[in-house]
Amino acid sequence: MRRAEPVRRARVALILLACAALAGCAALDPEGGSAPVNTLLQQHGGHRLQPQRTADDIAAAQAQVQTLLAQPLTVDAAVQVALLNHRGLQAQLAQLGVASAELTSLGRLPNPGFSFGRSRRGDEREIERGLHFNLGALLVRPLVVQAEGRRLAAQQQQTAASVLAHVAEVRKAWVRAVAAQQTGAYMHQVQDAAAAGAELARRMAEAGNFSRLQRAREHSFSAEAALNLARAQQSSVATRERLNRLLGLWGPQLIYTLPERLPDLPPEGADRPDIEREALATRLDLRAAQSQVQASARGLGLTRATRFVNVLEFGLMHNTSNEAPRQTGWEIGFEIPLFDFGDARLARAEGLYLQQVHSAAAVAVQARSEVRESWHAQRTAWDIARHYRDEIVPAAKRISDENLLRYNGMFIGVFELLADARSQVAAVNESINALRDFWVAQAELDMALLGPATMTEVAAPSTSAAEAGKGH
Repeated sequence: MRRAEPVRRARVALILLACAALAGCAALDPEGGSAPVNTLLQQHGGHRLQPQRTADDIAAAQAQVQTLLAQPLTVDAAVQVALLNHRGLQAQLAQLGVASAELTSLGRLPNPGFSFGRSRRGDEREIERGLHFNLGALLVRPLVVQAEGRRLAAQQQQTAASVLAHVAEVRKAWVRAVAAQQTGAYMHQVQDAAAAGAELARRMAEAGNFSRLQRAREHSFSAEAALNLARAQQSSVATRERLNRLLGLWGPQLIYTLPERLPDLPPEGADRPDIEREALATRLDLRAAQSQVQASARGLGLTRATRFVNVLEFGLMHNTSNEAPRQTGWEIGFEIPLFDFGDARLARAEGLYLQQVHSAAAVAVQARSEVRESWHAQRTAWDIARHYRDEIVPAAKRISDENLLRYNGMFIGVFELLADARSQVAAVNESINALRDFWVAQAELDMALLGPATMTEVAAPSTSAAEAGKGH
C-alpha cells in the first residue's frame, strides 16, 4: 500500500500537468481581435486603428494628433486624427477585446476541482481527497468554441464596417467644412463690394446724381449680401463642428486650420464598367451573408449524416467489490429511430439553409443596385462640376473682362460694373457647391463598394451552451 501512494500522486501530478499544458494552448490575442479590422483598413486607405490600453498609448496618440493639427488639415490627415483620437472607435476595439477574451476563455479547459475532507468516528480518523473535472463542459466545448468563433468573426466584420463608415463620414464632413469655409470667404468679399456700392449710391443720391430707385437697388443688394454672409458663416460653423465631433476634438484641439479651397476636380471621370463585379468582391455584408450560407450548409450536411442515428454512446466499466473479483468491460448504446425518423430536424436544417441562400441573393441584388446608383451620382456630379469649371465660370469671367474694358473706356459706369459683378456671384457659388457635391459623391461611392455600416450578425451561442462551457 505504501508503494501505491507515490504512484497515485504521480498520476495526479501528470493529470494536472496535462491540463495545464492543454489550457496553455489557447493564448490571449495580443491585438484583442483587431487584426481583421486593420487588414480591411489597410486595404481601403492604408490606415490603422491602434488599440490604446495604457496611459502611454493615449499620450503617444495625442502627440501624433497635435502634430497633424499643427499643419493645415488635409482629408487624409483628418482620417488619421479620427483613428487616433475618436474615443468611440476605441470603445469598439475594446468591445472586440472582450469578445476575443471570452473566446480564449472558452477555448481553455475548465479548471479541475480539488476536495479535501476529514472525519472522525470514535478513535478512527478518515481523510478523503478528491480531484474532479467537469465532463459536461468538456463535451460541449467544441460546439461552444465554434459558435463563439463565428460570433467573434461577425463582430469583427461589423466593427470593420462601422470604422470604414466613420472614415467615409469624416471625408464627407471635411469636404463640407472646407466648402462652407470657401463659400464664407467668397461671401465676405461679395458683402464688402456690396457695402461699398451701397455707400457710393447713397453719396451720389445725396448729391442729386442718382435716383431713389437706383439707390434702393444697391441697398437691397447690400442687405441680401449681408444675409447670405450670415448664412454662410453659420454653415461654416455647423460643418466644422460636425467635423470636430467625428474627429473627437475638444478644448485646445479645436484650434486648427483647414485648406482655403477644395481639391481640384480630377481631369477625367473614371470609367468603371465592372463596378458591380467589384462591389460583389468587396462588400462586407455580402461576405457575411456568404459565410452564413457556408455555415448553414455544414449544418445541413451534419444533420443529414445523423438523421437516423443521432445518439451513439460508448462507455467503459470498472467495478470493484470486497466480496467479488474486479469486473471490467465496455458497453455501447444507440438511439432506435422508432418514433422520430429525423425528418423534422432535416426539414428545419434545409429551411435554414434556404433562408440564408435567398438572403445572400437579396443582399447581392441590393449591392448591385446601390453601387449603380452611387456610381451614377458620382459621374453626374463630376459632369456638373466640370461644366461649371469649363463653361459657366469662364463665360462669366469673359463677360466681366469685357465689361471692365467698357468701364475703362468710359462706355459704362461703376454701377453697371457692379451689376455685372452681382451676376457672377451665383455662378461662383454654385461652382463651389458642385465641386463639394462631387467629392461627397466620391466618398459615398467608396462606401457603397464596402457595404452598409450595420450588418446582420451571426447568432450567439445559446445561454445553456455558453454556461456549460464556463463550468468549473
